[in-house]
Amino acid sequence: MARRAVGLSTPRRKTPLFAPGSSSPLPFPSSSPVKERVRRRDNAPDSDLPISDRDSEPLEFPSSPAVTTPRNRRGDIHSSMNATPIPRRARRAPGGNDDMNSDGTHLTLPPSSAPQLSVPDGPSDEPAEIRAIWGTTVNLAETMKSFREFMLGFKPKYRISYDRDRGVRTRIMASPEEGEVLLYETYLRRMRQTGETNLNLDMLNLAAYPPSRKLHVQLAKYPQEVIPAMDQVLKDLMLEIAEQDQLAEMEGMTGQDGEEEIAEIMSKVYKIRPFGLQSVNMRELNPTDTDKLVCIKGLVIRATPVIPDMKVAFFRCLTCNHTVQVEIDRGKIDEPQRCPRDVCASVGTMSLVHNRCEFADRQVIRLQETPDAVPDGQTPHTVSLSVYDELVDVSKPGDRLVVTGIFRSVPVRVNPRQRTMKSLFKTFLDVVHVRLGTDDTLGFDKSTRPAASDRIPGVGGVGEEEEEENPLDREKRLTRRAELENKLRELSQQPDVYDLLARSLAPSIWAMEDVKKGILLQLFGGTNKSIARGGGAGGPRYRGDINVLLVGDPGVSKSQILQYVHKIAPRGVYTSGKGSSAVGLTAYVTRDPDSKQLVLESGALVLSDGGVCCIDEFDKMSDATRSVLHEVMEQQTVSIAKAGIITTLNARTSILAAANPVGSKYNRSETISKNLDLPPTLISRFDLLYLILDNVDEALDRKLAQHLVGLYLEDAPQAAGQDILTLEELAAYITYARSRMHPIITENAGNELVRSYVTLRKAGEDPRSAEKRITATTRQLESMIRLSEAHARMRFSPFVEVEDVREAFRLMREAINTSARDPTTGEIDMGLLDTGIGRAQRRMRGDMRKAILALLDGAPGSRGIRWADAYKSLEGQSSIRVTAGEFQEVIRELEQEGLVKVIGERERRVIRRADGA
Repeated sequence: MARRAVGLSTPRRKTPLFAPGSSSPLPFPSSSPVKERVRRRDNAPDSDLPISDRDSEPLEFPSSPAVTTPRNRRGDIHSSMNATPIPRRARRAPGGNDDMNSDGTHLTLPPSSAPQLSVPDGPSDEPAEIRAIWGTTVNLAETMKSFREFMLGFKPKYRISYDRDRGVRTRIMASPEEGEVLLYETYLRRMRQTGETNLNLDMLNLAAYPPSRKLHVQLAKYPQEVIPAMDQVLKDLMLEIAEQDQLAEMEGMTGQDGEEEIAEIMSKVYKIRPFGLQSVNMRELNPTDTDKLVCIKGLVIRATPVIPDMKVAFFRCLTCNHTVQVEIDRGKIDEPQRCPRDVCASVGTMSLVHNRCEFADRQVIRLQETPDAVPDGQTPHTVSLSVYDELVDVSKPGDRLVVTGIFRSVPVRVNPRQRTMKSLFKTFLDVVHVRLGTDDTLGFDKSTRPAASDRIPGVGGVGEEEEEENPLDREKRLTRRAELENKLRELSQQPDVYDLLARSLAPSIWAMEDVKKGILLQLFGGTNKSIARGGGAGGPRYRGDINVLLVGDPGVSKSQILQYVHKIAPRGVYTSGKGSSAVGLTAYVTRDPDSKQLVLESGALVLSDGGVCCIDEFDKMSDATRSVLHEVMEQQTVSIAKAGIITTLNARTSILAAANPVGSKYNRSETISKNLDLPPTLISRFDLLYLILDNVDEALDRKLAQHLVGLYLEDAPQAAGQDILTLEELAAYITYARSRMHPIITENAGNELVRSYVTLRKAGEDPRSAEKRITATTRQLESMIRLSEAHARMRFSPFVEVEDVREAFRLMREAINTSARDPTTGEIDMGLLDTGIGRAQRRMRGDMRKAILALLDGAPGSRGIRWADAYKSLEGQSSIRVTAGEFQEVIRELEQEGLVKVIGERERRVIRRADGA
């Protein structure tokens, strides 16, 4: 009707427009040949079928362009290899079932327009459909055959022999049969039983198996051509093994169950995920690595939400409702210019139907160089990663990853509306395999991760494997792990393990035993607990992270300790107070360059969730920056309300901070709150506060100087010849304890905790005064619980014993003794840390307050007293020195209470008694 309205003729055909087998306007039939095969099951001759039904494509009209059948697609591989489908009879080898395409359609690779480089022209014994990877002399049939032989023939003995030749330590097999197990057959059976569709392929196994060494090189050089061929072989083998198990009548493969299992395998897309390449620094990625397989390490700094990535576009003609599917080739949609039907052939009428297109999950991750890999004076490099399908949402910001992927470069348009390209290409990595964590640092705290979130998809030796893994792999892994466990457990049984570990922490720093012990327990940490009773929404969560503050004179190696802890800390972030901003610590809003949306990027505290955040120059932070730490240190969250983004992020991190006193040198005659330019509310949130003072003592100075000079001479920080653990051994010990030990408080330990807390509180009793000093608060009790759990964890003990509580009490008492002691009275007063005012200072202010009010009451008339006269009079009648600051503070308090009134400015200030007061 629309065409008639504008004077155009309507194309006509002899058969009805919507005859059986042709397009229908409403259901939008797919162009898939599967439906066609179902339709042609009757034995009608070709001549009796409609024109559109004589071919294998339901919507193909004579002389119209062929409709490509959707392939088995995977998001991370955009294959540039083209191959011609082989007839079914040519694919069956005489010796057995060598079906290269298990789903019965055609080979899942597009036709090649390039010359066949792998075979000479002319007669040959080989079939005419030999295919070559474009631009190379790699024979595709040989590649598939070689990978098939590897999957069916690889045994662990090849890998053990290969490792020995390279000088890698291998385990001793219990029996020769262990080395003869067909490894990948067991993997394939496990994939069928668990429904897993990913197979993790260790590339070193390819190099270890002699017939497939060439395949190892091909996979590294031409991954986007070789991996789809491997996927095809994997699916064929899955079907073959399923059919074998069905014939052998294995459990779960008999009768109808077996048919359903095989049908399910036919419907799935199977993927090979190679890993095991030697990792390179992301700075070393060159243009020569384009389209090759590379492996890099890094730190995740941002992950986008899931992006739908179109794989197959579905077009419908607006004139005749004919539908066609188009493959997306390397991110480009080849939109049909005209309707493919000859009877219609309308130009520009093909419209995209979004809800019939096929999409894959995609996520873009920003990976940054780890701080230890950044060269001096350089800014860290970042690389964009595209992860697809099962790898989406595997990692989160702050994780350290080892990724294997294809290095890609895509041209960038100068203007989206123009075809002009920039000469500089945008590079990124299409990830095929991800491994969480690196081997040289502590693992993250498992209690901060959601259940089963760290499981990498796929079957085959990588990461923490599931329970039903291959017996040989489990045996190999357990043997290696058992050796390490036995060594660590032997170490934990030593009576002096506590001192040994404390000595091993920063061995180049002399003495400071208590400080090292406190930081050591911080690294072990208490256990995070959620109490079901006693609160809504699952009850309150009690933190197990211990916060430590080091305060001291310059040159007492505070920063050295922080640097050492940062090296072994899990997910550690090192930052300096002066160079940090509030948003740099928590999170900042930025505009995503690709989507142009406002996104939230994690700061240092959020990135170190489940680890230790080291903050140097803590006193030099701005007040705005420091204020964000109040919530982090107690609630362990960061609340954000910026640019319309309102959220709460987790920051379950231990904080190790170092600060210098005001004026750089600690003044022993002043309280800690006067020495430290920090708010008392923040100081009280630290579990342990250590004062490290530079005392002048000839004997100690001599020992310290000898120790330092010895380091320069020999670089052997052996503490008086005593043995110490290496950094790797210490990290392994702490990792094992954090991941395995979750100590529970026993009844005796609970009683001891109560007794210790009461002892700390009783220290404030003074028979000479009615006012009691606060020497401990419930925060100190919770700190003791955390420290005692950490001490039990350090001993590999499942229970917190009395000895753990006593050590925690000793550490707490020593820390309080140095930090909360009032210099004027020599007494411990927790008020110095909580409020910044000690009991003696409070009493003195009360006396001053009474004296000022008495002065005002005794003044003649109602004109009041001049400020300077009142201060001079008060100082004259006082036995102790009255500072101008204290006097001003007392007057301010009286003014707030409405008892006095201050009139005038500077020298002319007059203090009067308020009316009615």
